[in-house]
Amino acid sequence: MTEAPVFSIPMRVRFRGITVREGMLLRGEAGWGEWSPFLEYDADEAAAWLRCAEEAAAGDWPEAVRDRVPVNVTVPALSPEDAHALVSRSGCRTAKVKVADAAGSLAGDQARLEAVRDALGPGGRIRVDANGAWDVDTALASLHVLERAAGGLEYVEQPCATVEELAAVRRRTSILVAADESIRRAADPYRVRDLEAADIAVLKVQPLGGVRACLRIAEDIGLPTVVSSALETSVGLAAGVALAAALPELEYASGLATVGMLADDVAEHRLAAVDGYVPVHRPEVSGERVSRCAASPEREAHWRARLAEVRAVGQDRSS
Repeated sequence: MTEAPVFSIPMRVRFRGITVREGMLLRGEAGWGEWSPFLEYDADEAAAWLRCAEEAAAGDWPEAVRDRVPVNVTVPALSPEDAHALVSRSGCRTAKVKVADAAGSLAGDQARLEAVRDALGPGGRIRVDANGAWDVDTALASLHVLERAAGGLEYVEQPCATVEELAAVRRRTSILVAADESIRRAADPYRVRDLEAADIAVLKVQPLGGVRACLRIAEDIGLPTVVSSALETSVGLAAGVALAAALPELEYASGLATVGMLADDVAEHRLAAVDGYVPVHRPEVSGERVSRCAASPEREAHWRARLAEVRAVGQDRSS
């Protein structure tokens, strides 16, 4: 196995517009880290993802205060029938449902939420994620419909694109607002705190530069934290689990039950949820699985060139 294999794994269901998940594994003294910034991210954004991979490979993670992490099931823009089946077999008591998909409709989101509520029963928790698709007025009107369809919402994640819009929605609804992109893709993630734009902070370890960087942000922002994945393999997901395991308080289920969205994995034993929890451990990389998930020569060349570009940017800044 090479020191930096490139993987390419089909998604079981299109999610976030992605049908194939690609990235690299980086080997260090303590094991493997994953570097898998989304393809549209430039070198500056991808550099934070690289710091996370290097931290993981070096084994520089804080001590865990729990040995398992409660997780939600993530529901893409599926039909109501498929959404019901997914939630029913997940074993999770919390569901995060994708809404405001470009190919969907509010009526479709409503039907999906009704199916998820039926699968969870009255005691389950439902959160929705709009990925910044709405303006303020659309968000408020849509949430009124979706909250009723869900029989109550735990929170709405990133209803609008900007921090100012999040703050406006939060002032005009009783539904809790969570910030995701406004933290992980913002030049200043603390504007969410300063503008009182969210009730909950969603943290993803790769985009934010690693486990310890996320711990600092969580402490500085002072909001309840939800740890979520960036659609990683089990290797990358382990960093998110390490963050959730190290947080002093973990009030909400984490969005870390996502390896099942990938058709394969590079780890011998996938970091999968069991009865609504993911165990805290580092999975072993399998040479056979890495070979099976290997990218084409063209995609491998793309990722090696991309890594060289990101490292060159880092060297320029440090010189």
